[in-house]
Formats: sequence, structure tokens, C-alpha cells
Amino acid sequence: MTVAKNSLWNTVASLLAVGLLSATLVAQPASAARYDNQIQTAVTQRLAAKKQLSDVKSSVEDGIVTLTGTVDLYQRKLDAAKVVRKASGVQGVRNLVTVAGPSVPDEQLEQKLAKKLRYVRVGYDNTFDYFAIGVKDGVVTVEGHEPTSIFDDGIRLRTARAIYRDSVLSKYATDPAHPIRIIVVNGHVTLYGSVDNTMDKQVAGIRANQVFGAFTVDNQLLVESKSNQPGMSTCQEWMVTLALRAYRAEVSW
Repeated sequence: MTVAKNSLWNTVASLLAVGLLSATLVAQPASAARYDNQIQTAVTQRLAAKKQLSDVKSSVEDGIVTLTGTVDLYQRKLDAAKVVRKASGVQGVRNLVTVAGPSVPDEQLEQKLAKKLRYVRVGYDNTFDYFAIGVKDGVVTVEGHEPTSIFDDGIRLRTARAIYRDSVLSKYATDPAHPIRIIVVNGHVTLYGSVDNTMDKQVAGIRANQVFGAFTVDNQLLVESKSNQPGMSTCQEWMVTLALRAYRAEVSW
């Protein structure tokens, strides 16, 4: 009799456990759906508050918001994701928004970017932030250099002092858009940028070669061509050569 009762209770307990488990499994999707609906409401309200994001659509699954639609600027695509991330409960954002602005030729876009970035690099590091911009099929690539070690950083600071304390070259420190840019990688110095004449280029190379710790100096400075100025005569070239020789003698002394 006792055995039969125990068996009956075990059966009832198993049935109750199965029932509770089933109820829990059913309740979880319903709870998750309500949670996603709350997030969807908050996200929709935030996007609607921004006129420039009126064509951005959203959907939510398991707390992850997916953004679709179009904007006219890439910055607004970033802004859309930023706005959505601030909504309560958002676990992540999948940004599939398309930038549908006017079509601009690669060459024209590259020129515009170069002009925009010219004076962005103002400050202590503007001497060291040489980078190149490339555009292909509307995709912009920016390449540049960062100091690889404290050793390189020390070399580039000493090179900057050597160049900009020179009376011939100090004028290039006045315009942050056109400095002589100094890149150091593993002790090897490269000079980028443009100068007014061949003598300035040579003087910059001489000064850089004097810097303690620099293994090599690659002088990539370009001499700006000024169409409104006549070319140097043989006599003028000879005078520049003499000036450089005198300058080297003075430096060596």
C-alpha cells in the first residue's frame, strides 16, 4: 500500500514538474517579445525626434536593434546608431543604413577631403601626423604613421627642434597646414611636405642628419612649382650651391 502511494506521488510530482517547465518555456518567448516591443517603441520615438533620420527604419530581436533605410551623409548613419544605443534595454546595434547622397567623382571627393582635413591637424602633433588619402569607387582610405616606440618619439622631437629652430626653416612652423612633417620608424627619419625652394629642402635634410639617434634620413620634401616665377638662371643656381656649401661649412664648424 505504501509502495503504491509513493508511486502515485512520484507520478503526480513528475506531472507537476513537466507542467511548470512547459509554462516557463511558453512564458519566456512572451516575455522576450514584450521586452523587444518596449525597446522598439523607445527606438522609434528617438528616431522620429530627429528630422535627418526620418528615412531610417528599425527592428528589434532579443534586444539587438537592426537599422535600415537611407541617409544623405555618412555622419548621419553614425548618428543614427548613437541615438539608438542610448535607448533603454538596447543590447547592441546592427547598422545597415545606406548612405544615398549625391554621386561625386573620386578625384573631386579626394580634393574636397584634402581641403577639409588641411587645418584639422592643428596643435602639437601637426608636425608628425602626415597621412595620405585615397578614394576608389567612393570608398575613402586613410594611411598614416604612428610612433612605434619611445625611442622614435624622442628622435622626432629632436628633429623638429633642429629643423624649426633653424632661421631658414622657421617660417614653415607658422602655417599648420604646410609644415615640414617628420615621420620616424625604427630610427629612420622621413621628411614629408613641400618647401619653397631647393635650398630649403637641402637645409632641412642637413639638419635632420645631425640629429642624434637617427640612423637614416629620407628627404621626400617637394619643391613647390610656381608657374608665375621664372626658372633660375645658371648664375642663380651657382649662387644657391655656394650658399649651401657655406651653410654646410658653418654647420660642421
